[in-house]
Amino acid sequence: MDPREAIIWYAVFVFSATLHEAAHAYFAKKGGDLTAYLGGQVSLDPLPHMRREPVGMVILPLVSLYFMGWPIGFASAPYNLQWAYDNHRKAAKMALAGPMSNLCMVVLSVILMKIGLSMGYFVPPEAKRLAQLVTGAETGVAVNISILLSTFCSLNLVLTILNLIPLPPLDGSEIISFFLTKAQARKYKDFMHRPGLSLMGMFIAWNVFPALFGPAINVVLQLIYS
Repeated sequence: MDPREAIIWYAVFVFSATLHEAAHAYFAKKGGDLTAYLGGQVSLDPLPHMRREPVGMVILPLVSLYFMGWPIGFASAPYNLQWAYDNHRKAAKMALAGPMSNLCMVVLSVILMKIGLSMGYFVPPEAKRLAQLVTGAETGVAVNISILLSTFCSLNLVLTILNLIPLPPLDGSEIISFFLTKAQARKYKDFMHRPGLSLMGMFIAWNVFPALFGPAINVVLQLIYS
């Protein structure tokens, strides 16, 4: 893998995961749970998040990047489970904040790529891939920026779609509780926290994800080139 692309992939992963968890932490704080705030997670500084999840933020992404060519990892923001039980709709908003922050990055990346295309700074690549949705009209800085924006768009789209799948331990499973009564939400949360469900949920989500991501990236490409 091109070392330049590897560095960009990892840097984008760290920022995107940090933004995702900081959004969770910020909305938890707004909702009255200071757990993540006191842990330093209401911050775009990646260090508090790396200290909390060194395997998911450092080791696993670097290893997967080396062997697979793109990073796989995870992060988490702590929250008070009792607060989530007592404030199920606020907890659902907290859960939604993470993937919505990533969706904002997708939208921003698309806008910047469209501007670059309209100004002649970017052009369509010969073969589109996740790290090259557009490419520079000339070699040099334009190519590096095109890789950065393409990677930002692709990786944040992955985080948005994956985390909206309504299966534990993904954010989508918590979002469902927004539409339930307090009593229903409590029973739902009890069920979702049963041992083994998270592992099963990740297995199913990993197999469902490609069917969701393919159409989504096609929509993004249509928006870029419309």
